[in-house]
Amino acid sequence: MAPKLPIIAIIGRPNVGKSTLFNRLAGRRIAIVSDIPGTTRDRVSIDARFGNLAFALVDTGGIEENAGDRIDRAVQAQTASAISEADVLILVTDAVSGVTAGDHDAAEIARKSGKPVVLAANKADSEKRALLVVDFYGLGIGDPIPISAYHGQGITELMEAVARVLPEPVETGDSDLYPRIAIAGRTNVGKSALMNAIAGHTRSIVSPVPGTTRDPVDTVLRFKERDLQFIDTAGLRRRGRIEQGIEKYSSLRTLQAIERCHVAILVLDATEFVTAQDTHVAGFIDQAGRGAVIALNKWDLAPETGVEHDAAMLEIRQRLKFLVSSPVRLISALHGRGIPGLLESVVATYDQFTRTIDESELRRVISDAIAAHPPPSQGRNDVRIRKISQRRTSPPTFVFHTGDPARIHFTYRRYLENSLRNAFGFQGTPLKLEFVADR
Repeated sequence: MAPKLPIIAIIGRPNVGKSTLFNRLAGRRIAIVSDIPGTTRDRVSIDARFGNLAFALVDTGGIEENAGDRIDRAVQAQTASAISEADVLILVTDAVSGVTAGDHDAAEIARKSGKPVVLAANKADSEKRALLVVDFYGLGIGDPIPISAYHGQGITELMEAVARVLPEPVETGDSDLYPRIAIAGRTNVGKSALMNAIAGHTRSIVSPVPGTTRDPVDTVLRFKERDLQFIDTAGLRRRGRIEQGIEKYSSLRTLQAIERCHVAILVLDATEFVTAQDTHVAGFIDQAGRGAVIALNKWDLAPETGVEHDAAMLEIRQRLKFLVSSPVRLISALHGRGIPGLLESVVATYDQFTRTIDESELRRVISDAIAAHPPPSQGRNDVRIRKISQRRTSPPTFVFHTGDPARIHFTYRRYLENSLRNAFGFQGTPLKLEFVADR
């Protein structure tokens, strides 16, 4: 088991330099995790590192207590979600503008969250401006730290203050005792209904297990003598317990669930087919290297909407080409139809995701594939693959030893992957092929 990264959310009223601070800290990132699609003002998350401190950093739209139009309300809901998910808040203010009513509103929201807050007085890029930060003591949330996100001044002091209030890392309940399953998908496709339907088709709740820092309990359910651990996400909660805006804009938590799982169930809405947001979620699953089963929900409405089976399958395969090997199940979570078949596909996909291939069978399949279609030669030297081995599972990862990996064209790599799939199946699971130089 490994501790999850703490989450730091940058909040504040509009135009105080939140995104500038985000970009300043992101400049020290080790990997971009995601660009989370939302409304006009997106919420963005990355994995980042500052010195020895590793964390997930979240940027938000500006806090406005009296949000007017629909887009403004959506931005506020995203910000509320980020605050709910965060371990520490960085409240950014503008030292030049001084304390405003918007700052007081943002401070009150931060205070009500109960989360540790570090106060940053931005744009304090001169000695004169740094003296102005004393006014921000009036917000009542601690010592203001003068910074200039644009020039990089005061960032070390800011992050040292953040490190002092971060909670102790919490171990996750991840283990290999159970297949870990995440239900993923955009808003209103029926994720919560599907979880309830799955619970109704399993024999019993076996046990609660620890989850992530903010998701205290995952649920283990038994299906045909197999225990499956369903990762608790905002999408899996009972609707009556969801704060306004949290379920709709809980993308970060969904991404974390995908990263923790072995198999993700991608839920689609049969009345809308595949939308751009669906492809984004599918892309997250693909990038995370997780097994996937596609659940086309609300299939009971297909006769009313004129949706035909073949047309639905064709569109899914065309729009989700990177999940081409994933099984597709037609379900109605509301009426509990197709759930046993869906769970059978989940279990089968997990078995493929964790499958180890017999070494002699692996050598035979690849030798036959190479004999039938040798690697294209370049110049006078033939390209030879001298050895293959399976390095790991979850996902299945195969290592090919060759004289010059750079000479193995991507089309031939795809050919070898297809040869493995044709021989061993691997339905629903990604395959990783690594080409290394002989030593």
